[in-house]
Amino acid sequence: MYLGRIVEYVAADELFANPKHPYTKALLAAAPIPDPVIERARPRSIIKGELPSPLNPPAGCVFNPRCPLMTAECKQAVPATRELGPGHFVACIHA
Repeated sequence: MYLGRIVEYVAADELFANPKHPYTKALLAAAPIPDPVIERARPRSIIKGELPSPLNPPAGCVFNPRCPLMTAECKQAVPATRELGPGHFVACIHA
């Protein structure tokens, strides 16, 4: 969920194994790994930009101001939630 909108919906095992939305991927990448050697060595993925106001969300996809995949199309309309696989729903035109 991002700014009050569900961006990806799937069973937990599938979400961790195969995230599709850029925000989901960023959240999972931010979770610490309990092995300090692996944790220090892994690359960092930081979401750039400021969190938009939930009272005045951006046009189109609410994640577009911070999304690394953002295109002009992302600003046009709120993406429909699509089923990419059995029970795996994503609200992203690039997923």
